[in-house]
Amino acid sequence: MKLAEALNQRADLQKRIAQLKERLNNNVKVQEGDSPAEDPKDLFAELDGAIDHLKEMIFLINKTNLETTIDGRSLTDIIAEKDTLSLKISTLREVLESANVRSDRYSRNEIKFVRTIDVGKLQKQIDDLSKELRELDVKLQQANWSTDLK
Repeated sequence: MKLAEALNQRADLQKRIAQLKERLNNNVKVQEGDSPAEDPKDLFAELDGAIDHLKEMIFLINKTNLETTIDGRSLTDIIAEKDTLSLKISTLREVLESANVRSDRYSRNEIKFVRTIDVGKLQKQIDDLSKELRELDVKLQQANWSTDLK
């Protein structure tokens, strides 16, 4: 199995677990005299099986990410860089949005706000980081589809 297939399977398992949780919540309490639409015992058993399978998939994915390298760096290291780069980009976008909020003044007596940053420079930085993120993501996707799960 390729790493990308395992990642898809992990996502499917996470969705299935969320659905099982919802089904359990819908069937653990019924009006007196009624019976649940599904047997909670069966749902708990299915949930346990799905969680066990998820645990196994997470272990294998993490092991593969740690043991697989691109340009001398593990996939784990590259994923950490991608995650922190995404965080930085989203933070800078929020800052840029705050800087671009226009506050209209209706008279000379109202407070005037001025920007304390160079908006163009910040936008350029965001664009450069976004390009770097896209390139990093392409490398990861290539590795995911060419790497066998270990």
